Amino acid sequence: MSAADGVLLADWGTTNLRAWRLDRVGKVAARADFALGVARLTPGEAAARFESEVRPALAAQDLPALLCGMIGSTLGWTLAPYVDCPASLESLAEGLSSPAPGVRIVPGLRGPGLIGPDVMRGEETQILGWLAADPARLSGVHTLCLPGTHAKWVRVEEGRLIRFVTAMTGELYDLLGAQSVLRFAGPPGPIDLVAFDAGVAAAADGGALAARLFGLRGLTLNGGLAAEAAPSWLSGLLIGAEIAALQPGFATRTGAAVHLIGATRLCGLYARALAAKDVSCEIADGEEAVLAGLTRIWSAIA
Repeated sequence: MSAADGVLLADWGTTNLRAWRLDRVGKVAARADFALGVARLTPGEAAARFESEVRPALAAQDLPALLCGMIGSTLGWTLAPYVDCPASLESLAEGLSSPAPGVRIVPGLRGPGLIGPDVMRGEETQILGWLAADPARLSGVHTLCLPGTHAKWVRVEEGRLIRFVTAMTGELYDLLGAQSVLRFAGPPGPIDLVAFDAGVAAAADGGALAARLFGLRGLTLNGGLAAEAAPSWLSGLLIGAEIAALQPGFATRTGAAVHLIGATRLCGLYARALAAKDVSCEIADGEEAVLAGLTRIWSAIA
């Protein structure tokens, strides 16, 4: 097979890998998920398992491949050096790395953070896909938020990624719920929206987060909050604090919407917290965005 026969695209992250085979006219011919996150791989294992498991599963043994995500980090297949902000489709395409014949990896993105350099891998491809979904997005200034383990707040201007800041909101939630004095009594159940909203309100302006966090212990010990509602309250507090601290600095103008890209459930919680602060939003599916971004990059280099 050759590039004319199609391409294998993959979003290879810390915990999972999802891949698509596009046919010669650019339509998805096959899709698969793999529990092959880079955190589970030993050095040198990525290349072998990509060839022995991923390619055969999608009947893509001889197709060119384009990958994004943590596979391009020091934990992955090979280091795909960061591209500096401001970044565009062209600069990301120029920064592709090739760890093996026919395989290319999208570089990460680097820019000035709050206290030093900030970095991302994978989200830059989702942003390119979001831009590609509507030509109108290639002009003007936009605020994007990509919720997740390490949430990203991003400023896009005239189709270029200008700056971003990372918040470890999802990771904090997992660590606090599993290992801290606030640890949950059991696995979190369905979201309790009343408790979530109370947590968002408790976040206030996002300041004194360490003190506000300990307030959860006081609430549960003194009967102010049921133990089973604690995960929802904590989620609201952390998301509310993130939004209060970061959204104002990324707002493009009064009344401008925040564009959320990611999993529907998590984006819905961010939308709810944003609405509590009278900020509107639009939600885009994260998988659709990363596939569109990989397709856009492939089209630029094929």
